Amino acid sequence: MGRFLGLRGVDGDRRRLGRGHTVHPASPSHCPAHRLRADRARAATIRAHGRQYTEKDISPYLWHNGKYPETDEYTALYDNDFVDYRLLVNGLVDNPVALDLTQLRALPHHEQITQHFCIQGWSGIAKWGGVSMQTIVNLVQPNPEAKWVVFYSLGDGPDGGIYYDAHPIEQMGYHLTMLAYDMNGAPLDYGHGSPLRLRNEVQLGFKQVKWLRGVEFVEDFSQVGAGYRGYNQDHEFFGYRQSI
Repeated sequence: MGRFLGLRGVDGDRRRLGRGHTVHPASPSHCPAHRLRADRARAATIRAHGRQYTEKDISPYLWHNGKYPETDEYTALYDNDFVDYRLLVNGLVDNPVALDLTQLRALPHHEQITQHFCIQGWSGIAKWGGVSMQTIVNLVQPNPEAKWVVFYSLGDGPDGGIYYDAHPIEQMGYHLTMLAYDMNGAPLDYGHGSPLRLRNEVQLGFKQVKWLRGVEFVEDFSQVGAGYRGYNQDHEFFGYRQSI
């Protein structure tokens, strides 16, 4: 997308087994090393696949965060109910596309109830509806050279310049990585990223790019922004190697 939109270089313990079951003190489940390995395996599964909740878990309020888009481009799209909106998906792919909201909604529908974790320390649970990133991957057919996926916003970051973030391409195949156009059964509102936002449930909130402009498949992110994998990483100190 940087090459196509001119965005390169932007400044931008005991467990119950159930009734009638007992555990012998010498059994593997009582071994600290065994429990540690099991706990690590469970944690890895959660990191890779995320955790889902139920309708009764949905938070009564989910905070807005980030700098809202104020450009003439976004205002015109918003005022016209996003009729002219197009999501550009390109880069190292065989089939670049520009999808309007009708086309996005015609793709196989994906829904999940998941928890949002903000780096500031708060969290909330919401139901997201939209399209799985695996569906997008299948549509555009990335080249073998593509290792990262960069998501660009229609909004700027607080210090100016396009807000963006890069994610490992492997995470695009996770079941809970999606592009959401609905939240709690209704179209996304302004504060939560209308018309389209990213949900990657193994990443923190600042990486869930809102007000999506485009998606670019790249070999590396060194030539995007300041080369630190995202707007926040370019402008503040954030590590980029560890997912939640």
